[in-house]
Amino acid sequence: MKVRTMSLSSPTVETGLETTPENEQPTKATKELLKSAVNNTSIFSRKGLLDRLFTKWFDRLVYPQIWEDPEVDIQALGLDEHSHVFTISSGGCNALNYLTVKPESITVVDLNEAHIALIKLKLAAIQHLEQEAFFDFFGKADLTKNLDTYYGKLSQHLDEKTRQYWETKENFWSKPRIHYFTDGFYRHGLLGRFIGLIHWVCKLYGYDISKVMLAHTAEEQQALFNEHVAPVFETRLLKFLCSRSIVMYSLGIPPAQFDEMDKESKQMKLGMHELMKERARRLACDFPLETNYFAWQAFNRSYDLKRRLAVPRYLMAEHYDTLQQNLDHVAVFHQSMTDRLKAMPDNSLSSYLFLDAQDWMDENQLTELWQEVNRTAMPGAQVVFRTAGEVSPLEDKLPEHILAPWKTDIEQNRAWTLKDRSAIYGGVHVYHHQ
Repeated sequence: MKVRTMSLSSPTVETGLETTPENEQPTKATKELLKSAVNNTSIFSRKGLLDRLFTKWFDRLVYPQIWEDPEVDIQALGLDEHSHVFTISSGGCNALNYLTVKPESITVVDLNEAHIALIKLKLAAIQHLEQEAFFDFFGKADLTKNLDTYYGKLSQHLDEKTRQYWETKENFWSKPRIHYFTDGFYRHGLLGRFIGLIHWVCKLYGYDISKVMLAHTAEEQQALFNEHVAPVFETRLLKFLCSRSIVMYSLGIPPAQFDEMDKESKQMKLGMHELMKERARRLACDFPLETNYFAWQAFNRSYDLKRRLAVPRYLMAEHYDTLQQNLDHVAVFHQSMTDRLKAMPDNSLSSYLFLDAQDWMDENQLTELWQEVNRTAMPGAQVVFRTAGEVSPLEDKLPEHILAPWKTDIEQNRAWTLKDRSAIYGGVHVYHHQ
């Protein structure tokens, strides 16, 4: 059983699973990759300065868990055993969620080496652990024995760069990063800590947003949200925080994405805090809590560890054999989307998942990306992505001839948006190759 894992750090990559020849361009560190992706305006402009602050802030573990609903992706793209998938890693969850439907291939990229280290750790764990030990590590993610599991069964199967990431410290006074899995992994990373900060701020004001999880019916969900969550957004502190783009960096929201949300809130004649409150309401109230693991992580700060219904599908026992049997369908690259696509053959991909990365891009970057999408797309290919606002950027930013082979259905996109259980995005967009 093999997993193809590649980075741009050396001519060959020792993964513990196989040694893969690497014929890529010279390496770019995470900082350089982020700079090229985000810093597309002058440093002397407001946006340019904020972009560079975001780049510095983003150069670490951001998402311990991805926040795009894989069930929407799988349905919207019709993923199956014939699919050739191209996706961003982020927390690595969704690439593994897609793997449960046995696609022919999954190509995974990310600019952030922390996210690359995370998915490589997950891939090694799938190959070398029994399902229950895997769930202890990535489901519970707060057990002291996970250290023994790592050093006894996983570390020797990781490439040097991945092992170094997990076995070194984030800063002088912290423990090695692998200890994240002994005290609540999903409480770490920028997003995990930001969620913790929100819980702390709420308690300062006398609210406990975790009480939303006591609901047993949709009516109770709405009532508990109104009592324990909604009032927090009306406090002066939350109004202030919601209106500051720098604060949103901890949610992985770059300045361009924040500006889109700000624009949407003004068009709707809402304050930014009201827009954020409505998205929090959707998360808390619009889906059954028994299966919405996004709500569990936001309000309970853990997965459903008893019934194991509110967990990503890659953590469900019934899918574990499928994951183990299809690991060799996954290839991982520390690289930008555009650079990876340039290295791929014509007409080689059926399914693209861009998360919200296009919100970061200017016209030139989008055009370069979609030129490669057009070249690599199979007949009938589809693209799914999210946006902070409701409107897709493609019609305004792409040349007409680049977008001409693609069509989208705005009403259907709205329907997909309403189905996305994470509820944090303004739009889910699906484009079909004609």
